[in-house]
Amino acid sequence: MSEKKRCSWCGDSQIYVDYHDNEWGRPQHDDRRLFEMLILEGAQAGLSWITILKKRENYRAAFDNFDVEKVAQYDDAKIEALLQNPGIVRNRLKVTAAVKNAQAVLKIKAEFGSLDNYLWGFVDHKPIVNRFVGYDDFVTTSPVSDAISKDLKKRGCNFVGSTIIYAFMQAAGMVNDHFVDCFVYEELTKT
Repeated sequence: MSEKKRCSWCGDSQIYVDYHDNEWGRPQHDDRRLFEMLILEGAQAGLSWITILKKRENYRAAFDNFDVEKVAQYDDAKIEALLQNPGIVRNRLKVTAAVKNAQAVLKIKAEFGSLDNYLWGFVDHKPIVNRFVGYDDFVTTSPVSDAISKDLKKRGCNFVGSTIIYAFMQAAGMVNDHFVDCFVYEELTKT
């Protein structure tokens, strides 16, 4: 039995392999998971993604399993408590942004019916499929990530620059950036 061919960026770290094989690039439509991904991508800014992956369960516990209604209600005392939690990235701007973003997401859900409907509307509700063969093909922004970023900022969100949003789009499967020789690329383009 042959080993599955994967995108080379995931290496052989089991946490990365599991993330690559089971999550990254697979279309996500659950509002709670989309909110979680949005917050975690913002938390990752300036850090390595593996740092956030290793802290993800701590984030879920600290942020009420990313219940957007609860996070939107966090007050100064809750923010101060989060800043004392060694299981998350203790950056005041990022923690405060999570609360502001939750408040904005509630307004988005009221306007569009769901976070899913809002976000996926930017890609006509179907993934953009790229044909990357190696690292030289990778991009960090796109006209779509620029548009989402601009709109989220207009709605009061923070830590949603175009690069963060493009990484979010990759993670949420709004764009398929698996290398063309990766088994996940083949799985996703068959459906």
